Amino acid sequence: MSYLMSYDLGTGGIKASIHQEDGRLLRKAFQEYATRFPSERRQEQSPQDWWQAVCDTTARLLAESGIPAREVRAVALSGQSLVALPLDKSGRLLLDSVPIWSDTRATAEAEEFFTRIAYDDWYGITGNGDPPETYSIMKLMWMKKNQPEIWARTDKIVGSKDYVNFRLTGVVATDPSYASGSGLFDLKSGRYRTEYLEAADIDANLVPEIRESHAVVGTVTPEASVECGLAAGTLVACGGVDNACMALGARGIGEGRVYTSLGSSCWIAVTSATPVLDRQTRPFVFAHVEKGYFTSGVSIFAAGRAYRWARDVLCRDLSGDAYSKMDELAATVPAGSRGVLFNPTLAGGSSQNASTDLQGSFSGITLSTTRDDLLRAVLEGVALDLGCYCLGALQKQVRLEDRMLLCGGGARSPLWRQIFADVFGMPILKSSVDQDAASLGAAAIAARAAGFWSDYSRVDALHRDEGLQAPDLEHQALYAGLKSKYRAWTDCLADLKGRRTS
Repeated sequence: MSYLMSYDLGTGGIKASIHQEDGRLLRKAFQEYATRFPSERRQEQSPQDWWQAVCDTTARLLAESGIPAREVRAVALSGQSLVALPLDKSGRLLLDSVPIWSDTRATAEAEEFFTRIAYDDWYGITGNGDPPETYSIMKLMWMKKNQPEIWARTDKIVGSKDYVNFRLTGVVATDPSYASGSGLFDLKSGRYRTEYLEAADIDANLVPEIRESHAVVGTVTPEASVECGLAAGTLVACGGVDNACMALGARGIGEGRVYTSLGSSCWIAVTSATPVLDRQTRPFVFAHVEKGYFTSGVSIFAAGRAYRWARDVLCRDLSGDAYSKMDELAATVPAGSRGVLFNPTLAGGSSQNASTDLQGSFSGITLSTTRDDLLRAVLEGVALDLGCYCLGALQKQVRLEDRMLLCGGGARSPLWRQIFADVFGMPILKSSVDQDAASLGAAAIAARAAGFWSDYSRVDALHRDEGLQAPDLEHQALYAGLKSKYRAWTDCLADLKGRRTS
């Protein structure tokens, strides 16, 4: 039998999985890696950590499964978006630590770019609705200005999963879904826009060639085989950006399919043949891994990362499965967290917020406030922010299904799922795929690259419903009232930081 290997290169760590050729999951492994915060706006990771995590999880999966490496026919990656890594002419990485998608240091560069290009036109063409400074082109402008010695030696720029593909094959390439987060990509034509490269003063030869997501980039080299444990000659698919891979793994391909991804960050996304664009609420849009489709979404930058912050800061005494213990503590607190509100903008505000400079906050703390109250407030704050600013932004543009699929690591928490049902006012569905949606999407891409699948129609059959949580009507009414209070409070916080003007 032949097998597939997929990797979900996320913000908090990597999920690696072995699948049968029909897509069924056999075994998975997770490895965490660090994020560095050199200053308020800077958020960085080490690409070498990504590569080492690929090598470590591959070795672990092959050893635990007993599957010979030569029987893995193809591999594919889902990669965190908006990352730009510089390589020199010999293919050597020029930076030990690089800005990740949520890094917002390039504000001055974004302002400079929009003196040459009209923002509304740029958004309408690229669909890049997150804060402009997060997109790759602005980060490249920052690098050119602030790291001239690195820039002078740069020969190619690659994204996160494309760097791993390069380490595996020696080939530099990307796919439409990843390219669509560069700030340079025309959603309609499927190509880079020359005028944007010129406005940023970036040589077109620096950006990678675009291939289809299921195209075979190359094969694992003998050198890479020694490092990572995959057999030399294993097919490597081009892969896709995490948003698109998760959309594929969550619901397959189909008009109007919607899901909420509750991972390190959180977004609500819909698949459609037309990108969902709105210049006021600014949904972000990525080209899908399937040509002719797009995945459009709205997001917050710290969801699981906010709960992880609570673990690291408030719950250092909890050992073992700390998150389950945190849920148990939070479950002892009534809905509404005894008056405590939490704003989850620990990594800044998204384009749906009144200010991208928002910072995380608690409100309503008294001398009687407990740690348990704070933990529930974190869970509620994530759901309230999405319910207030994100869900409505999509509902204005498209007709959503009457229930919401929740996937990502946070979907494992029954308490969090119930809070989402109560805040959203709609049933929340958990399937057997939950946190493995992006991995399944990458595995489906590998299956097409290997020739096992001709399309993605088999994805739906790999989902098994594991529960549907309906809203508690009393809690739903309580949260409906809290939403107006949450909005008023968040708007005050935005006034303190300075509202966005465009």
